[in-house]
Amino acid sequence: MIGDPVALTIRRDFPRPSMTLIDAFRDAPTGFVTDAFNGRGSMHHGIKPLLPTMSFLGTAVTAQCSPMDNLAAMACLDFAKRGDVIVIAAAGDDFAATIGDLWAIWAKRIGIAAIVVDGLVRDVPGLLDADIPVFTRGHCPNAGYRNGPGEINLGVVCGGVAINPGDILVGDRDGVVAVPLEQAETVAARLSAVRVKEAEALDKVRRGEKLQFWNEAALASRGGVRYID
Repeated sequence: MIGDPVALTIRRDFPRPSMTLIDAFRDAPTGFVTDAFNGRGSMHHGIKPLLPTMSFLGTAVTAQCSPMDNLAAMACLDFAKRGDVIVIAAAGDDFAATIGDLWAIWAKRIGIAAIVVDGLVRDVPGLLDADIPVFTRGHCPNAGYRNGPGEINLGVVCGGVAINPGDILVGDRDGVVAVPLEQAETVAARLSAVRVKEAEALDKVRRGEKLQFWNEAALASRGGVRYID
């Protein structure tokens, strides 16, 4: 590296989805969203809500943190807006928490919709009292430093998924799914079809009709099925 690294690199403005587009994803389970996105966008299964009842929908604001450091996460609050989801990429750092309860309380105060951390958090009782959805790999008492280098709103890879500021995120008990802003209109249209198909299937099951979970005849081109009894 030539010279000293910049402590923080910040992008303040970026395209955001319209409320109409965001509303197209409202109340959609993450499973529906990833189905509409052809099985894409789902973060690593280790990123889960602190409570099973937590869920969210919002626009991504991103923070890239260095190992054992949370400077970008701390500063990110000053560049987020009501309804945003703060996505903190910590590369799965399992040595120190990136955020705690006081930070989360302020995030709730300014209207942040949720917090997604590809790493750890701490102060779990306080985080729960803050009453804001927190999705994380886990928790520990150790805290990181505030030295950097870090980046805000330059895009991250969180839970194995590339996320840019302005992308749409959905979270529930199953995990988190991210939809790139440039593909959100297409995914939203497909999501409408998924909702209808799932509702029809559920109605059939509730009426006692068995669904076709597999198609024996369709397997003929791949060797078919061999019964051994």
